[in-house]
Amino acid sequence: MDDMIAHILVVDDDEGIRSLVKQYLNENNFLVTTASNAENATEKISIIKFDLIVLDVMMPGKSGLEFIKENKEKINTPIILLTAKGETNDRVEGLEIGADDYLPKPFEPKELTLRIQNILNKTKTNNQKRVIEFNNIKIDLNKLLIFKNDNEFKINNTEKIILEKMINDPGKTFSREEIGKLIDLHKERSIDVIITRLRKKIESDPKNPKYLQTLRGVGYVLWIQ
Repeated sequence: MDDMIAHILVVDDDEGIRSLVKQYLNENNFLVTTASNAENATEKISIIKFDLIVLDVMMPGKSGLEFIKENKEKINTPIILLTAKGETNDRVEGLEIGADDYLPKPFEPKELTLRIQNILNKTKTNNQKRVIEFNNIKIDLNKLLIFKNDNEFKINNTEKIILEKMINDPGKTFSREEIGKLIDLHKERSIDVIITRLRKKIESDPKNPKYLQTLRGVGYVLWIQ
């Protein structure tokens, strides 16, 4: 599951479509849960936090639009509508009440996958952390400042890019090569110098770092609570 990109809920009364979409998304490293109707989907979103919902409009019982009306205020999950060809009014209403995109049936699974990836990329960008506090440290990427105890340290754009990536993926190890690509710098020694400079601004004891650590032979990792 660690290799999965995101957890998708596919809601459709057509078992063939559910199976096809699930298989294709699984092949593209998405974790997929399915529901055969709106009621079943409502139960699942009450216990699982999904990254995105693929939702059929026309289903027996409650429609996809009714599902959105009842649940959009409770969840902040992007929704892609699956609509029958010619259901223009449903598409418009769906977008008006909170759907993020729509795809007319029949559709190509590859197109659905691309639409999912586009929405998730936008969502991830919108959810990027810009200010974070841990222990006696505050990193404010908006102001390009690090506050530690009663001291204030300025960070430049290169340091900001590295910190932004690490803050939004804490615990992940970044190799020198990955960091080099981020800041368009490929001399390992220069990257080490930047990390050392950041440690002086973050760590109480830069020579024995508690947060911005080195994993020998692998890269750098930011450990924050």
